[in-house]
Amino acid sequence: MTNYSDLLPIATTAVDLASKTMRTMQPGVLTAKGDRDMASEVDYAIEREVRAFLADATPDIHFLGEEEGFSGQQSELMWALDPVDGTVNFVHGSPLCGVSLGLITGDRSVLGVVDLPFLGSRYTAVEHHGAYANGHRIQTSTTRQLHDAVVAIGDYSVGADAGPKNQLRLAITTRLAAHAQRIRMHGSAAIDLVWLAEGKIDAMVMLSNKPWDTAAGIVIAREAGAHLMDRDGSDHTSSSNATIGASPHLARQLLNIVGPAVG
Repeated sequence: MTNYSDLLPIATTAVDLASKTMRTMQPGVLTAKGDRDMASEVDYAIEREVRAFLADATPDIHFLGEEEGFSGQQSELMWALDPVDGTVNFVHGSPLCGVSLGLITGDRSVLGVVDLPFLGSRYTAVEHHGAYANGHRIQTSTTRQLHDAVVAIGDYSVGADAGPKNQLRLAITTRLAAHAQRIRMHGSAAIDLVWLAEGKIDAMVMLSNKPWDTAAGIVIAREAGAHLMDRDGSDHTSSSNATIGASPHLARQLLNIVGPAVG
């Protein structure tokens, strides 16, 4: 069993740098990435800052950033960074945004740090060592029935093929609305995953799985006791097509509701 704990101080220092930039720098000029999709100057500034720091601190580890892609030599380990998870929220002044830095080996996440600088929350986890929020051990909720559960769903799609993608998302929303206590859309994959870990929500459904979105949150949620699945119920990996998570008692109930819509 490999212990990745020695890399956690490096990851937290990298996220400290990113969090400070997010708190002190204005969004600036927006760069269009597609229909209703953009990156801010802060996205690019954070990614370049963290990429440079990690290249110096861990030169043997590959790096993937959302905005500017891969750097470094191919290796067994890879950092995956979302410099501003929830860019639209950030640009609009919403506090529901943060920095997400994960470490991936093979097809699994083994270390994660998520910082929500405008909420004062820092989440960390290392595989086999538990999950923490601001230094305190956390675990998923104990909710046993879906009708008592708060379920977060990922953003609706934008872009040229948004229509058919959103038919699926709307079908899921409709099915969940008939069974869950409440549905929430936070606009940040990292927030959905760490709030699942902390028990602030009971389940989450996101029909995408970009490594920069999920690498950190997946290991944090899993170490807190959450079940993470692909759309077919198989264990979640970095190559999954969706990210479906729930507290242990709700996983099968959630899949029974969502499965017919996504199958």
